[in-house]
Amino acid sequence: MRARHRRAVRLAALLLLAGAFQASPVEASGRQPAFAVVGAPADRRDVVTWGASADRIGDAVPDRGYRLIVHTGVGGTDLRVRLSNAFGDRPVTFDSVYAGIQQTGAALVHGSNRRLTFDGARSITIPAGAAALSDPLPGRLPAATNLVVSIHSQDAAGPATGHGMAMQTSYLSLGDHTAEEGAADWTQTTGSWAYLDSVSVRPHAGTAAVVALGDSITDGWQSTSDLNRRWPDYLARRLEKTHSAVRGVANEGISGNRVLADGGGQSALNRLERDVLSQPGVRTVFLFEGVNDIKSHSGVTARNLVAGYREIARRVHAAGKCVVGATVAPFKGWSEWDPAAEAVRQEVNAYIRSSGDFDAYTDFDHILRSPYDPERILPFFDGGDHLHPNDKGMQAMADAVDLTELDCAGRG
Repeated sequence: MRARHRRAVRLAALLLLAGAFQASPVEASGRQPAFAVVGAPADRRDVVTWGASADRIGDAVPDRGYRLIVHTGVGGTDLRVRLSNAFGDRPVTFDSVYAGIQQTGAALVHGSNRRLTFDGARSITIPAGAAALSDPLPGRLPAATNLVVSIHSQDAAGPATGHGMAMQTSYLSLGDHTAEEGAADWTQTTGSWAYLDSVSVRPHAGTAAVVALGDSITDGWQSTSDLNRRWPDYLARRLEKTHSAVRGVANEGISGNRVLADGGGQSALNRLERDVLSQPGVRTVFLFEGVNDIKSHSGVTARNLVAGYREIARRVHAAGKCVVGATVAPFKGWSEWDPAAEAVRQEVNAYIRSSGDFDAYTDFDHILRSPYDPERILPFFDGGDHLHPNDKGMQAMADAVDLTELDCAGRG
């Protein structure tokens, strides 16, 4: 990754209860209104440590409990969770929300499960289209923790908000069993996350986060489920071993997502505010999207995509954050590949490498392509469908990121 047009931007496993969480192309100018968050106000010291893009995931089920397993990045104190009703058509009330540490499956480490409150109350009603931020939970959460967030809603109805392709097993119950640490009442499994869209902590002063904005490759498709082998997971592990100020990582990938058009979730342009810019402590946005716009054969040209990238970069910079771009990876062999799509990909990649619209770029195309056929992904990295990398490919992507370029504060 090489710096381009750099801008200065200012910017274990045991949970101890009493004090420690050890215990047709569209126009590229559209913008969604500001995303409303109810409950306790955000704190400037908070930094996102886990995230998953909100989308509609079917119809809500009343009196259902969700035991959601998420793997955090940076550690810190004062855990907070954000619950989302972004795609609901009516208010939803969560009457019980707990956070603990996974022991195995749906079972929690003994003594780790603690109730979360919202503005001091045990329940929270979230309006349609909004989200709610919990009060800080005293204590420390170590880095790289399998956190368990258990939620229950008696009256949930209408469209449910969540993240469909979690690549992680979570658990369901009938009735409210959120306070229980055992697994006996959590007998059903799910491969989605419901309502939970981010987790934040207060790390050491000066710590910040990077948000990966992408599609199914970022979402982790073809990586091994339950092992946290998406490329942003590998990136988080690299960052944890360094002294970089950027330590938090939020994965805001959605399978099928496009830069310009809604379809696999709202477009990157339309969800930028909610999924990315509203997250706490973000210093850098890592943009890796475009292949779905290209391979859809919907009339999108390189010029259209460039306009979309430029609008995202403009809005990220206007928010006082750094933006890193990534080249579109090869996909020859995928059913929608053809020479016309490849020509658009090559033109888009040339722009990403040379335009200067980004503060830096990572050349995922160069890292993943075969030296014998540069239009194809290297077989060693191919997850089997010639588009999505396997675990080795995901790790190679994360290893290609120049960590110094993620921390753009103070650079000229």
